[in-house]
Amino acid sequence: MSSLGGGDDMSSASDLPFLGTRNNMELQEFSRKPRHNVSVTLADLLKHVGDSAEENHQALELGNHSNFASTTPSFPFVLSFNNLSYSVKVKHKMALPKCLRWGTKDDNFPSGNNMKVLLNDISGEAREGEIMAVLGASGSGKSTLIDALADRISRGSLKGNVTLNGEVLQSKLLKVISAYVMQDDLLFPMLTVEETLMFSAEFRLPTTLSKSKKRARVQALIDQLGLRNAAKTVIGDEGHRGVSGGERRRVSIGIDIIHDPIVLFLDEPTSGLDSTSAYMVVKVLQRIAQSGSIVILSIHQPSYRILSLLDRLIILSRGHTVFTSPPSSLQQFFAEFGNPIPENENRIEFALDFIRELEGTPNGTKNLMEFNKTWQGKRNSATSSSSRFYNGPKPSLKDAISASVSRGKLVSGATSVDPNLSSSNVPKFANPFWVDMVVIAKRSMLNSMRMPELFGMRFGAVVVTGIILATTFWKLDNSPKGVQERLGFFAFAMSTTFYTCAEAIPVFLQERYIFMRETAYNAYRRSSYVVSHAIISLPSILVLSVAFAVTTYWSVGLAGGTSGFLYFLLFLIASFWAGSSFVTFLSGVIYNIMMAYTVVVAILAYFFLFSGFFISRDRFPPYWLWFHYMSLVKYPYQGVLQNEFSDPYKCFVKGVQIFDVSPLRAVPEPLKIKLLHNMSKTLGMNITSSTCLTTGKDILKQSGVTDLNKWTCFWITIGLGFFFRILFYFALLIGSKNKRR
Repeated sequence: MSSLGGGDDMSSASDLPFLGTRNNMELQEFSRKPRHNVSVTLADLLKHVGDSAEENHQALELGNHSNFASTTPSFPFVLSFNNLSYSVKVKHKMALPKCLRWGTKDDNFPSGNNMKVLLNDISGEAREGEIMAVLGASGSGKSTLIDALADRISRGSLKGNVTLNGEVLQSKLLKVISAYVMQDDLLFPMLTVEETLMFSAEFRLPTTLSKSKKRARVQALIDQLGLRNAAKTVIGDEGHRGVSGGERRRVSIGIDIIHDPIVLFLDEPTSGLDSTSAYMVVKVLQRIAQSGSIVILSIHQPSYRILSLLDRLIILSRGHTVFTSPPSSLQQFFAEFGNPIPENENRIEFALDFIRELEGTPNGTKNLMEFNKTWQGKRNSATSSSSRFYNGPKPSLKDAISASVSRGKLVSGATSVDPNLSSSNVPKFANPFWVDMVVIAKRSMLNSMRMPELFGMRFGAVVVTGIILATTFWKLDNSPKGVQERLGFFAFAMSTTFYTCAEAIPVFLQERYIFMRETAYNAYRRSSYVVSHAIISLPSILVLSVAFAVTTYWSVGLAGGTSGFLYFLLFLIASFWAGSSFVTFLSGVIYNIMMAYTVVVAILAYFFLFSGFFISRDRFPPYWLWFHYMSLVKYPYQGVLQNEFSDPYKCFVKGVQIFDVSPLRAVPEPLKIKLLHNMSKTLGMNITSSTCLTTGKDILKQSGVTDLNKWTCFWITIGLGFFFRILFYFALLIGSKNKRR
């Protein structure tokens, strides 16, 4: 497959029609009017795609389709931001004497203050049909500005305002009409490009759209993103070859624009890509903008070809604005500032290098910032920018969104956004709870089935452990020694189930940032994820429990027959369930995989210590008794012991066997009988070699496991599993916030 080997670098222009020819890549001033006639909208597509046309993606080519022109009046969007300022607290550092300070004072740290200014009075606007790019060196505030515009900074910390068509955007409404593409490509590695986009469609598009229409949207998006040749290729990871880097980035963009958002934010979409792949990504973004969206992205240092695709630039320096205009104004701007760009010099490279040099001077970029304000004032006419952008009457946000929805934008809200468009009645999720749950489960299972080695290793560990235990504790008898060995077997077996669950730690940690990205813009509910995560764990828990029970139960010679086996199996299932839930909860709290393993192993060791095997409940110090009842191992261990020793007629110590667990075990048999005779006289009772001295109930009392019956222990174990799943939900609710403070 071409997508596997060369990827973006080897693709020809004929394979990528959206690239255009190279002679059209010159830097130019683009029209400032929305260009809706360039790309067909989803509404137009759906008019021509019936439910039976599920596989006919040829009819979904995106291009210049004048016959699809919408008759609905076009109200352009203008996203304005004014006087945005954002500061964060920094830790106190030991200040150097003035004579030892190197360089200039950092403008981000006002003297006598422990606040670092990341954004300082940033203003500008982004328009429908255009790409606005935020540029600057590392640490200049590019990503911070994108986060501020995307409502990923707490309103209490961010000063200034962000408006769409002059109206302040509520957080709930912004999540519905926008999308945010993170810098990292967070994708399931074993899903194909088409499957990845289809699952995104299942999350973001409403149930009122049929399966065939969702598939039509996916096929149209694949063509728009230039991913047709890679549609059937898996995403891949370090161990599985998949699509190229540029294709991965376009898939990442695709899953966030599946609902055709009005506003699209991207954080460094070209990071880590070669020049050709980066250009292809931005070319795709241009087509998205031309379909009627506002595209705002941060970019480190665009090439000349990429610069030709950008409509508006904001260049930042240490949180301050030093340039806000179209790329074509760079030459005039620096010429009037007194530092003209050489004729053969790359304009943006010259600008960024010059700004970096100014940052190293005593006055920094202060003069450039002041000049930018003066220069912008001269360029601005008396009329408002929105009037220049749209010559008709100024539309309200409600009318603009309604018109955009009628053209096919904002698919996820097309059937349910209230005409009043207040934040209180905007639907938060596209689908009901159970639909989200089913789609999440289906996706996770499909990804896991294509990596069978993960479950295979866990299954192998359980079977090997079972075989070792079976051969070590082979056919235990009912002697006093056999009783001690049974106690040891049960303690190790029950604790093993919990340690085996520790292998599930990486599962959520690997999905964590995918989960955060998807829930940031309400692709699905956190509760749906938690329930789905619990349900898909049940089949593996059942298989592991059966494998361990079958391997050990009859080999060790446990009591109870078929009913005893079934109860032993139930407790294994309950133990795996509780252990899996506990490990899942910790993976939602601890983000580092090595730290998570350390904490899990340590806590499980404490659970084993306080389970009641090493020391009975009555012997625990009062200040540690609470840990005994918190131990996850206590309840399954106590339950299987009661199942094993519950027969009141079964004897485990008879007559001379009483000496087997004492220093007198080496005494000859006749002497043991004589000792029993003397003991009988002393105690006033007849003790013979066949007299039962210890029953199962006696063993349970000696072990201190009589405070709860076996069914109570079973239901407590099950309940603890649900308890940790609930804690996992709250961990996600609290720990997956996507806003800066």
